[in-house]
Amino acid sequence: MTTPPPALIETTCDGPKTTRWVLEAADHPALSTHRIARLGIDEAVAPYTRVRLNPSGSFIMICLRGHAQVLLDGRWHRIGPGTVCMAPPRVPNAFQALPGKVWQFLWVRYEEPAFVTPLVSAASPVRLKLDASQLERIWLGLRTEWESTRDAKALHHWLELLQHHTRRMAEPWRRDERLRRLWEEVESRLAEDWTLASLAHAAHVSEEHFRRLCWKELGRSPMAHLTALRIRSAQNLLSNTHDKQEVIAQQVGYRSPIAFSRAFRRWAGCLPSDYRNRG
Repeated sequence: MTTPPPALIETTCDGPKTTRWVLEAADHPALSTHRIARLGIDEAVAPYTRVRLNPSGSFIMICLRGHAQVLLDGRWHRIGPGTVCMAPPRVPNAFQALPGKVWQFLWVRYEEPAFVTPLVSAASPVRLKLDASQLERIWLGLRTEWESTRDAKALHHWLELLQHHTRRMAEPWRRDERLRRLWEEVESRLAEDWTLASLAHAAHVSEEHFRRLCWKELGRSPMAHLTALRIRSAQNLLSNTHDKQEVIAQQVGYRSPIAFSRAFRRWAGCLPSDYRNRG
């Protein structure tokens, strides 16, 4: 069940009953080694809200207990225990606790300049379901070590484990070679008029099976993933070329500049012209 998002405004709101444990890059140099800006464990209660319009790095969140609302692919989605949500840099991400519920989750936010290949890309899953108990043990192990002896080797061990697991989660097409080959081909030919039927045909599966594969591996529908690839490519072109928006729209598969602007605003949180100007 989804609802259209309201107008987004950069927001940080904890509320009086939220508790947080946060480790910042400035606290320990090993975090910067992995380009981790900060990580933490939050027990959030409404009106807890976070909205980041232009985050400078990847973001990964793992829901442990309770439920919340998360903005994914331009729409709000309700998530529960065992759900992992991921957002690439420079794409708006937002999440909020639901009234009357305690929501506990793990999170890590990266600092990734534009010239760095981000941990979470347009090809990464946007949402996964998994057993979060092992991840919880890693976060709690890191927290326990930090709050006790702060042994450098032990902290290094916990951070290496954390980075290993976050990298595995963000890795695209982990299990299905067909998806890897297909989406790499699509990404090289975004200007084509791809449809669900043509995508499924290229993957040599039925439309329904292809739809199920994408939801399982990527956490989104095939056409939503196609849009994600197109908007991410458009962001790169807006940032790194002087091409007109009409030309960029054609290059990434939009025949109408209006349709391109509408899709870009929904996914990137602003108009293409605003995105280029703020870059």
